[in-house]
Amino acid sequence: MRFDLNKSIEVLEKTPAVLESYLLGLSDEWLRSNEGENTWSPYDIVGHLIIGEKTDWMVRIRIILNSENKLFEPFDRFAQLQEDQSKPIAELLENFSELRARNLDELKSLKITMDDLKLTGIHPELEKVTLAQLISTWTVHDLGHIAQISRVMAKQYKGEVGPWINYLGILKN
Repeated sequence: MRFDLNKSIEVLEKTPAVLESYLLGLSDEWLRSNEGENTWSPYDIVGHLIIGEKTDWMVRIRIILNSENKLFEPFDRFAQLQEDQSKPIAELLENFSELRARNLDELKSLKITMDDLKLTGIHPELEKVTLAQLISTWTVHDLGHIAQISRVMAKQYKGEVGPWINYLGILKN
């Protein structure tokens, strides 16, 4: 599939509802368990998505479209671990949903053209990136973290599935 802004927005709009339906009402054991040292729980992943909504995607889109200086600030991929860890998941999910809706409203209001999608910014590690690549990455980033949440949760029962482990690819690794 080739990049299409409207198709990306379809996925980006669904992510908050997917996470809410998936995570609301689950016990802390599901929400706070991870895959071991230096890995993230579903709770951590939602926190990471919130930080991205505040400091990454739309900030960088604005830089590409409006700024003389095209250099992106580095993104702290672990900033969520410094946040208040006592907030209930419902509060995090509501915050994420509100931030995402606001960001997507702004994205749609920009009336991005095909020429705009070719404009570039400078990533601190990757160097020159296009607006289309940035928005594609935002979309795949969401999908990757939804898959990560599924994997982290599935691995909580890795030792419980017995011989069926051979049929459960998500538990491999």
